[in-house]
Amino acid sequence: MQHVRMYSTAICPYCQMAERLLLAKGVTTIEKLRIDLDPKLREEMMTSTQRRTVPQIFIGDVHVGGFDDLHHLERQGELDGLLSGPFPEA
Repeated sequence: MQHVRMYSTAICPYCQMAERLLLAKGVTTIEKLRIDLDPKLREEMMTSTQRRTVPQIFIGDVHVGGFDDLHHLERQGELDGLLSGPFPEA
């Protein structure tokens, strides 16, 4: 399972929905970076994603985007593959 990192705030309904979806997919640990508690994290998020809204989700090294992007991956059947990571070389 890939490492999941999510920039979020305490009272963000989209962050909560993203977390529920990821947990339902079998993710056991989500590294939550609370930008409402640390202004440096907000700057880091905006620099790395070019976005200002939360959540901003990374799976492994891939910036997925926000909840709508995560949900779109799930609807397209692509989220499981991204979560499971790269396939071993044959």
